[in-house]
Amino acid sequence: MAKIVLGMWTTHGPTLSTTPEEWLLRLPADHANKAHPFRSGTYDFDSLVKLRQDEELGLQCTLEERTLRYTRCRAAVAKMADLFDQAKADVAVIFGNDQNEVFVKEAMVPALTIFNGATIWNEPASEDQARMHPPGIHAAEWGHKPPQYTEYPGQTDLANRLIGQLTCQGFDIARASELPRPDGHWHTGIGHAFGFIFRQIMRDAVIPTVPIIANTFFPPNQPTAQRMFDLGRAVGAAIRAWDSDARVAVFGSGGMSHFVIDEQLDQQVIAALANRDADFLTSLDEATLQSGTSELKNWIGAAGCLFDSDLTGGVVDYVPCYRSAAGTGTANGFVAWT
Repeated sequence: MAKIVLGMWTTHGPTLSTTPEEWLLRLPADHANKAHPFRSGTYDFDSLVKLRQDEELGLQCTLEERTLRYTRCRAAVAKMADLFDQAKADVAVIFGNDQNEVFVKEAMVPALTIFNGATIWNEPASEDQARMHPPGIHAAEWGHKPPQYTEYPGQTDLANRLIGQLTCQGFDIARASELPRPDGHWHTGIGHAFGFIFRQIMRDAVIPTVPIIANTFFPPNQPTAQRMFDLGRAVGAAIRAWDSDARVAVFGSGGMSHFVIDEQLDQQVIAALANRDADFLTSLDEATLQSGTSELKNWIGAAGCLFDSDLTGGVVDYVPCYRSAAGTGTANGFVAWT
């Protein structure tokens, strides 16, 4: 039977792949957003500054502080990559989300999708696509896209087993066998949640992979925390029942709290992983898990998969990377079980 030999939860956002100076390229978008989700409410930028003034967050986003935190993040990514290399996994299962990359949200956005193609490809943005990127996003592209068109191996056998078994268990799973190339779209190739793992954790030595793609971002068909945990638990059982001698690595790619950082929430999630506290993870409501923070649902899916394993481990690092006194930025977290 297959064996899960590695579990990893990692953030994948632009702060990991841009310089501390480039973090501030996202500030105009922070100011323009009139409805930042934060602790079950929504706020404009100035309201967040006022709400959080006692936290003195301005002291946490100076260039010096940003540089220190960026350095810690890069060290954590390197540690995660080393642990992946040491695990000698043969197959990867990645819980990630799509942000209008593979699925064009104006046309079709499945709640849950498993990619079962033999080839997973990616490529850098064209000049026309780069011009469509929001400020500060194109600068991070190297962190999740290869420098030229590249094909990675899928794991069709395991993917098909998951699709079939999960469907029989009541999960409505969309099946994707090829990645589209829509005309005039800002992105082509696999999404950044997966590309980050390929480039920075696997260091481009990509093993056969099953991408599990959740719509965490876009209402009204976002799967709940409970649904993601149940999905992960079913995926874990299917992996362990797979008639294969494969060594499997499981990833939760995304999070932590952003685009407004909530360190309290992040620490609660980290503690829940350490304690295998499914009740806490599945109690997180939809108002909490919106915007970038919604990507914690990928962590919850991986938790469902890994809580029944005998793996142990802990936090490699947790680094809240602020870019403003409003608390905007990305909290970067890295957890590994071996």
